[in-house]
Amino acid sequence: MSNTLSLSKYSVGVGDRFAHEAKAQLQAFVLAAQQGLDISPVWNKSNREHAIIGSEPSATEEAAREAVKVLGWNKPFHVDADHINLKTVDRFLQPCDFFTIDVADLIGKPADSKAVEAFVARHPELIGEVKIPGVDRSFRTDRKFVENVANKFLAAVQEAGQIYRHIKEKKEEASFITEVSMDETDAPQTPVELLVILAAIADEGIPIQTVAPKFTGRFNKGVDYVGDLAKFSQEFADDIAVIAFAIKQYGLPSNLKLSVHSGSDKFSIYEPIRRAMKKFDAGVHLKTAGTTWLEEIIGLAEAGGDGLALAKEIYAEAYSHRDELCAPYATVIDIDPAKLPKPEELKQWSSEQLVSALRHDPRNPAYNSSIRQLLHVGFKVAAKMGDRYLKLLSQEEQTIARNVTTNLFDRHIKPLFLGA
Repeated sequence: MSNTLSLSKYSVGVGDRFAHEAKAQLQAFVLAAQQGLDISPVWNKSNREHAIIGSEPSATEEAAREAVKVLGWNKPFHVDADHINLKTVDRFLQPCDFFTIDVADLIGKPADSKAVEAFVARHPELIGEVKIPGVDRSFRTDRKFVENVANKFLAAVQEAGQIYRHIKEKKEEASFITEVSMDETDAPQTPVELLVILAAIADEGIPIQTVAPKFTGRFNKGVDYVGDLAKFSQEFADDIAVIAFAIKQYGLPSNLKLSVHSGSDKFSIYEPIRRAMKKFDAGVHLKTAGTTWLEEIIGLAEAGGDGLALAKEIYAEAYSHRDELCAPYATVIDIDPAKLPKPEELKQWSSEQLVSALRHDPRNPAYNSSIRQLLHVGFKVAAKMGDRYLKLLSQEEQTIARNVTTNLFDRHIKPLFLGA
């Protein structure tokens, strides 16, 4: 089971809300290549983001291709239809070659009883003592356990299969990469639960190259990981072992790897991920999103003048509409209202004060994760400004680009892949 189009061992999904920073983002991958690292950029933007911005997926592809041309990038790159479902996929078919299939709404929805029964009958290897090479303990299961896991995930996997086949009907199978997202659920999957999910995905004939399971802890937008690092480390290593086993057991693509969603700025988990990749000689897909938009705001603030004034104005608007802006992201943000300065107060801040509050440097006592998270979800404010915002992006391109490249290379690529 394989696609001709193959995702590289290492890949990083980069968000670009306003399609202005592709060259600055790609420069980080150029710097990585100069260090001997082959990492594929994957430009991702969801249907919700396109709807808020008023953009089309074709604009993401055009920006990526222009960056590739200008920088002379001759290695693989991809454009991701991020978190699509059957209702939203069609507008992404032409410009995208990577599809993140999101079936979160069906996780936990009871599957057809006959389908569950048939699944369990097909997979007697999942019942009894399950041993996975690389996992230092075995798992005792019974028929009821496998039925319960299948009942929780089978309907979602079947929906993923339907979406995959819809894409395949419209595009050549060899022309796209498939990811299945399973992270929108109430609890992390155990190794054997992930194995059940992968068996079901194989049954559906989905040639997935990345899978996004649920990990322990909180993966809030644009800030560091919150949770038990030792537990995360164990889960991540176990999941890699499960994938290696499932590739052999079920004939899934040999380059299948883990995808870490909301992976942007999860600095504390990069070292455990790097250790696990080294131990198992495994790859990873790290999906980042809105940090580039935050680097735009930081760049504007750093530039001073009109840029700083606009950054303050965006904060004031986001502060005034914070309930509306935060609602869609309620499960992935933790904002302390007491730590949000009143707009009148922030308006008096210097460039250095605002940059220090926004830039993700926990060592800096002026860093303010609440301001950062509010502005992370506040890109709708800039979208409403239209050309006024975009013109300032062009005007302050040099300062913004430096921040975008530094953020992606120094804070993400280096610690994750080089341990620096």
